[in-house]
Amino acid sequence: MLVSIFNDVVGPVMRGPSSSHCAAALRIGQLARDLMDSELSDVLIEFDRNGSLATTHASQGSDMGLFGGFLGWGAADERLPESAQHLQEAGTKTRIEIVDVHDPHPNTYRLTLRNDRDQHEMIAISTGGGMIEVLKIDDHSVSLGGDYHVTLIWCQNGAAVDEFLRDSFDADEILIHAGDRDVLVEVRAAEFVPDELAQALGSETGVTTIRRLAPVLPVQSSKDMSVPFRTCEEMLDYDAGANRPLWELAVDYECARGSLSRQAVLDRMLEIVAIVRRSIEEGIQGTEYEDRILGHQSGSFKQKMEAGHLLDAGLLNRAVMYVTAMMEVKSSMGVILAAPTAGACAGFPGATMGAADEIGASDEDAAKAMLAGGVIGVFIATASTFAAEVSGCQAEGGSAAGMAAAALVHLGGGTLRQSIAASSMALQSSLGMICDPVANRVEVPCLGRNVIAASNGLSCANMAMADYDPVIPLDQVIETMDLVGKSLPRELRCTALGGLSITKTSKEIESRLCGDCAG
Repeated sequence: MLVSIFNDVVGPVMRGPSSSHCAAALRIGQLARDLMDSELSDVLIEFDRNGSLATTHASQGSDMGLFGGFLGWGAADERLPESAQHLQEAGTKTRIEIVDVHDPHPNTYRLTLRNDRDQHEMIAISTGGGMIEVLKIDDHSVSLGGDYHVTLIWCQNGAAVDEFLRDSFDADEILIHAGDRDVLVEVRAAEFVPDELAQALGSETGVTTIRRLAPVLPVQSSKDMSVPFRTCEEMLDYDAGANRPLWELAVDYECARGSLSRQAVLDRMLEIVAIVRRSIEEGIQGTEYEDRILGHQSGSFKQKMEAGHLLDAGLLNRAVMYVTAMMEVKSSMGVILAAPTAGACAGFPGATMGAADEIGASDEDAAKAMLAGGVIGVFIATASTFAAEVSGCQAEGGSAAGMAAAALVHLGGGTLRQSIAASSMALQSSLGMICDPVANRVEVPCLGRNVIAASNGLSCANMAMADYDPVIPLDQVIETMDLVGKSLPRELRCTALGGLSITKTSKEIESRLCGDCAG
């Protein structure tokens, strides 16, 4: 699946502490609900004890997200914190077990789903920033990303179903998955196979079950989909020396990826700027939530900044205020933008909006800056990952710094080459950053690392606009970041098994907040 700015990089709009845990789990839960035709009586959820979810599923929102998805809710639904209670009231029983299966991916969800008539198994992974992939349905290996209307047809004669649909239905792709007992035909399209066609398949095909899985991503895929570039080097070749602004190249990319008009891309990013503004305002006004380490601090920062009681850091002070406000909203289960993730939701948009407001830029300029940062995220998501469970905080906070750097160069009137140089330097400065959440919550040291991402982005933007030499090309830095992240020990990749997570104070806070719930 080709990366989309609005699918993979700037989004989802959500509630919850972690996009890898909560938003991704919710999307997996939505697909599981569809697989069971919206009827769930019993669910067994299994997490590999060697992965990340065994130690973080409760405190970082996997359970909450899954349950919300089982209920058919959206990622920004205000009821999410109470999803377990609502699911129980709906009559669905859930059981969570930690198992020894040695799943290759640290964010693997194994679901056994039952109702009065049916049972299905699903294996899915969270790949970072709320993105997912379903790997298995029953004994059929699949690859579903939630970017299509998918009609699943269980039958005995897959070839006959395939032949019938190719003559009567405009599908993007028809895939046949042979299993031990039956065949699963997967139909990907812009719409579901309609009932009349499904009924016309006939008894000779041996159809037993049909299920329809709705897309869970905002930008869908299509059979004619292509993009003008996938790496920074390819983008420069595509630009062919015209030196167009980075945001314009981002628009070209997303128009091609999502079959969208240029105005639709700009309008969508303007909507996102408005969402970010609301989060900032809510954070500064003050937020509360019981399961939380830090209290409201951004309001005090604003008062002291306006009173002249802080060191003069120029627009960085406003960026710090905005970043911390957004992180406080996240920690209080408010609505935030995962950009590129929920754990790193504030460094990139906070720096961008802080700079825009400080220099008096319009919301349209801020949207263009966000697009500039978004296409840097495309290069990262294509060649690496945003998942701290895979590559540590460098994949989250580090990526945010690289994206912020490009956005700030745009606001500073810099060139295409300077935007790329700034991103390269910011990512170089983030290599090896670990993920070690205190008390198993995405709050500390995450708040500080979001501030560092904004600070790093600003410093590198100014260095690039002063024509400092990044030395290493951006694509090579991203490749290096991926290699470094995979070299980090499991204990330092969002498992709460190393770093600050295992300090005496961290354990005391964890015990105070939720007793033994973190296991």
